[in-house]
Amino acid sequence: MTEKNWMTLCHLSALAMFIIPGIGNIIGPLVVWLLKKDEFPAVDTEGKEALNFQITVTIALLVSWILSLVLIGFVLIAIVGLANIVFIVLAAIETSNGRPYRYPFKLDLIK
Repeated sequence: MTEKNWMTLCHLSALAMFIIPGIGNIIGPLVVWLLKKDEFPAVDTEGKEALNFQITVTIALLVSWILSLVLIGFVLIAIVGLANIVFIVLAAIETSNGRPYRYPFKLDLIK
């Protein structure tokens, strides 16, 4: 596989959330990043980007889940979940064309 394919897989692997709910969105990009970060510099960058975004999404979902006790959380869960899928697809399209993708909002926890 080429560097572009691995870059794209960094982002698409977050869809593992449908296989392993709760942590699959973090495990997928983490595995790809750990496997290929030393071989391809762009995969190192995209892997960190994907991981940081997925960690941010997980935190947002946890907060939304807590807020579901006052009902607003249910709406937030839907919004965060939909935004996550949309941004994963946008990132995959950009990286499949060889361009780096930067998520519009994320915590930079992994540098």
